[in-house]
Amino acid sequence: MAKYPAALGELITFFESLPEGERRENLIDLAAAAASHAPKEGEKFNLEDVRHDAECTDTVGVHARLEHGDHVHFAISLGPKVQTLTKALTTILCRGLNGSTLAEVLAVPQDFVPRIIGADLVRLRSQTVYYVLGRMKQAAQTLQTGAI
Repeated sequence: MAKYPAALGELITFFESLPEGERRENLIDLAAAAASHAPKEGEKFNLEDVRHDAECTDTVGVHARLEHGDHVHFAISLGPKVQTLTKALTTILCRGLNGSTLAEVLAVPQDFVPRIIGADLVRLRSQTVYYVLGRMKQAAQTLQTGAI
């Protein structure tokens, strides 16, 4: 069984315990909270990667900084057209990965996504549900190699 950072593991367990209707309601609530994980004015980051990729409907910015050695703090900025599910995953990933080490972030497997959002939504959205995690891992890799 995969090892996840503690906060992400708690979110996975929480979502797995919910019936489908409650799972979707919670995802909508988390999507509404995505803006709270945007960079705050004056906040400094070691890496800021803002771009619009083909995998996403709008611009996504991944902002990362190292804290306490190799622990990472992420903030995510989202364009207005980013879909609800991507917004929800942004909140889940920020809550679940902030404070983790770079190695922990890089080791997170993608298998938790269907456990949180349900297999049906994964099928409907295909690879777009993995987009933000991929971008966060790229940022962690860049920070780890010192290529900034």
